[in-house]
Amino acid sequence: MKECTFCRISSGDLTAVRVYEDAEVLAFLDHRPLFPGHTLVIPRAHVPTLAELPDDLLLPVCTLVRRLTRAIPQALEVEGTFVGINNRVSQSVPHLHVHVVPRRRGDGLRGFFWPRQRYPSTEAMEEVATRIRAALADLISGTDEVVVPSANE
Repeated sequence: MKECTFCRISSGDLTAVRVYEDAEVLAFLDHRPLFPGHTLVIPRAHVPTLAELPDDLLLPVCTLVRRLTRAIPQALEVEGTFVGINNRVSQSVPHLHVHVVPRRRGDGLRGFFWPRQRYPSTEAMEEVATRIRAALADLISGTDEVVVPSANE
């Protein structure tokens, strides 16, 4: 898509500092990093979210993410990494991208970036789990399609 920033980076129309690329995936440094070395991994094909990622791209994307979680600590002498994906909400570019962020103890990031909530009861927690299990079973059995709401819903 010509208007997609990450598609333009993938095609070379926009510059980015690339750390890896092949025919299916691309990794480049985030231009507004949380910390130096903050890297984004994208499929070259325009895919808006993880839910829409074709099965044949899952392995290349995840393999590169895993490799970066090994390479970044070694290269930057950090203790670990944070890996994150936004799907629509908080997704600044509507093209699937995985953040691989270098981490050190005491670096200022505090777990997840949002407040946590408790379930009101054990029953409420079980109700949520039951609903997720049912939807997952439908997806695995092939009786249901993944429904991706539009931005207007």
